[in-house]
Amino acid sequence: MSKKKNLSEYNISDVPDASDMKIAIVFAEWNQEITLALADGAKTTLLNHGLNEKNLFINSVPGSYELPMGAQYIFENNRDIDAVICIGCVIQGETRHFEFISDAVANGIMNVAIKYNKPVIFGVLTTDNFSQAKERSGGKHGNKGDEAAITAIKMIELKKIS
Repeated sequence: MSKKKNLSEYNISDVPDASDMKIAIVFAEWNQEITLALADGAKTTLLNHGLNEKNLFINSVPGSYELPMGAQYIFENNRDIDAVICIGCVIQGETRHFEFISDAVANGIMNVAIKYNKPVIFGVLTTDNFSQAKERSGGKHGNKGDEAAITAIKMIELKKIS
């Protein structure tokens, strides 16, 4: 079993400067209490690492299932975007719906990344219950949005130097 860590803790010196980057966040409206907190965490982290607010584009989609298409629309309509951060929250219910949605979203996000050869970041919580989602959207385990923002910055930088 892996040790639980705070998603918002990282070594700031390990994060490249984001001042010349253009990043979009697309968040799911479903479970909005969680997804807005995640999107806010991502936005704050990006700005703290130098991203110019005019180079940050934030859009919403109805649910997590629509995140891959939202990312694709962003790339189609704004080709100079360096990365898209997909923010969502899928909470386990009593049916297998959770498994189908989670799998489709993960595969869809990866497919968009491969299609456009640009980072599409999986900032989607897949939790057993609402309490776990709260803990990972600014609670005792930090904010997955922070982690998604750092991942976007690092992946953009990796593409530049590769």
